[in-house]
Amino acid sequence: MLVCFGTERGGVRLGTVIAVTSGKGGTGKTTLSGGLGSCLAALGYKTLCMDCDVGMKNLDLVLGMTDISLMSFEDVMSGRVSLADGAVPHPEIEHLYFITAPSTITPESIQVEKMRELMNEVREEFDYCVIDGPAGIGAGFRLAAENADMAIIVAGGDSMSLRDGQRTTAELNKLGVTNVKLVLNRVRKRLLNQLNANADDMIDTVGAQLLGIIPEEEGIMKAGCTETPVVLTDDKNAREPFLRIARRVTGERVLLSKKFK
Repeated sequence: MLVCFGTERGGVRLGTVIAVTSGKGGTGKTTLSGGLGSCLAALGYKTLCMDCDVGMKNLDLVLGMTDISLMSFEDVMSGRVSLADGAVPHPEIEHLYFITAPSTITPESIQVEKMRELMNEVREEFDYCVIDGPAGIGAGFRLAAENADMAIIVAGGDSMSLRDGQRTTAELNKLGVTNVKLVLNRVRKRLLNQLNANADDMIDTVGAQLLGIIPEEEGIMKAGCTETPVVLTDDKNAREPFLRIARRVTGERVLLSKKFK
């Protein structure tokens, strides 16, 4: 079954590279990367999901493509395969492609110029590229972020996570990435009203515009455990937060749903 909620746009391509980052591990960064990428594709945009967590790749699990993705982006950069051959189409989600991270090299060994050339090629071929970067602000973070047109920081609603987000924003700005958004993830429903009241303070703390809030939902966790992209789940509460974020990324004006007010 091929899933597509939107329509093709007559070959018009946006070529936007989005780096999904976090100040520390465990924020749900990979879940957001897979959810955002699959929803952009379901809306009709040709989308590449790229795992940039070198040596610690997991995005293939979230997308349900563990046994399908064989070539890494390093294979493309080295010329062993073309981008067209390395980017594997998803078997069920139309317009969605995936390329994995290499597992036998380090981020430091990857040439910055080669990565820049690859991203320029990606912009020519895809409407959106969602890069799942590693946690923290080391060499892997810079590799994922420095060629991005937009960065999304994934954080929790607690003060420690927001402080990490603040540091991440500062590092992104140093790399020249100024279009920085914030997604608050795994927010417990009983805290949503309180979170909405403090949203302005959180935005000021991190220094990034709020792109969306993802509540703690059993359906999201179930999708992850079964290696099912959230866009394919029948659970609307699990699917809808990611679709709303995807629509905002494309420029559509989408208010936070009523449950977040």
